[in-house]
Amino acid sequence: MKKEKVQYLTQAAMIAAIYVVLTSLFQPFGFMDVQVRVAEALTILPFFTPAAIPGLFVGCLLGNMLGGACLLDIILGSLTTLVAAGVSYLLRRNKYLVALPPIIGNAIVVPWVLRNGYGLATPIPLMMVTVGIGEIISCGILGTMLLLALNKYKNVIFKQRVA
Repeated sequence: MKKEKVQYLTQAAMIAAIYVVLTSLFQPFGFMDVQVRVAEALTILPFFTPAAIPGLFVGCLLGNMLGGACLLDIILGSLTTLVAAGVSYLLRRNKYLVALPPIIGNAIVVPWVLRNGYGLATPIPLMMVTVGIGEIISCGILGTMLLLALNKYKNVIFKQRVA
């Protein structure tokens, strides 16, 4: 049992770290009303391991904090990622549905954060479209490409003990 806990925590920490690094590296593309957050490609990882749920949450939380996001963005953005990761994990039986929760969740929540947290005047429905397009690119396209690439090696990378 102890080995499984260590593996879970290690996977979660690694996912969080990679999310933070990607958010920092691609910061100019990952914030505001037209955004493609490359780190969001990692939101497909609940397909492989439940450790991705806290890993993505902590990664998003730290990425937003270090990226200079406002408090509303830090809280709501991170909670949206947490919920989406949990729902993605529940949808893991169909690899093509895993990317939908973060796309939908962020397309709905982020525009409200941009309006109320940053004071952007762009109409919320338009921001839902622009954020949604960015999420389709990062989660739907990049994330699905990542999922298909990792799926070939899932037994090596995400080796889990089967009970």
